[in-house]
Amino acid sequence: MNIQNARELTKQPGPLAGKVALVTGSTSGIGLGIARAFAAAGANIVLNGFGAPDAIEQARHQVASDFNVRALFSPADMSKPTAIAEMIQSTVDSLGRLDVLVNNAGIQHVAAVDQFPVEKWDAILAINLSSAFHTTRAALPAMRRNGWGRIINIASAHGLVASPFKSAYVAAKHGIVGLTKVVALETAQDNITCNAICPGYVYTPLVEAQIEGQAKAHGIPRDQVIRDVLLAQQPNKRFATIEEMGAIAVFLASEAAASITGVALPADGGWTAH
Repeated sequence: MNIQNARELTKQPGPLAGKVALVTGSTSGIGLGIARAFAAAGANIVLNGFGAPDAIEQARHQVASDFNVRALFSPADMSKPTAIAEMIQSTVDSLGRLDVLVNNAGIQHVAAVDQFPVEKWDAILAINLSSAFHTTRAALPAMRRNGWGRIINIASAHGLVASPFKSAYVAAKHGIVGLTKVVALETAQDNITCNAICPGYVYTPLVEAQIEGQAKAHGIPRDQVIRDVLLAQQPNKRFATIEEMGAIAVFLASEAAASITGVALPADGGWTAH
């Protein structure tokens, strides 16, 4: 391939050129990685989440400049249905459409059931489960008007199996898998798909902090924490990457996945194969 042909190839539009993707919980970690993967595929992006304003603006600017797409930010609180509805409407008003919705926002708390704070239960169910209902409910009219849509819910291996001390998280992620199936059935004839990705452990800065914390708490080496604590249930004994999650999400949004709907797709290194 000569230089001129290579240059022409780089000018080819991405598979999602002209589409608009909204990713909740996307100011860092998995969500930001997914947003960047969609931008690399040509989609205009709406980021959402919490964080330091300067860091959020830097992430937004980098998405826009790195991939030559439009990138907006919504500070909508995913525990507030009214704020969610306003975010969806603002997306349509600002970018003219909404094609891809990725429900990624989530929080975690670990405690035994009889010691689990009620307010933590309510917050986890609101952000990890109910927010996906509210975003989907608000987004479907725009997708139906376009005659095309992709809804991708970031569940977890904990949407398929349980672990102790994570009652709210496991309940919410099981609920996400159920919601995914219902939405898939209701939109099956509308050229809209709805699928869930069920990751095991994905390497992010938050996971790195867990590794360091566990190593200090148990007085064991970092590698042992990874293998015997965090990845104890994960047969491949390695973290998934943010880039892998982005690639899976882009695939599910592509025409190659047009007949895939209602699926809870494990990306867990064999965890749920036990």
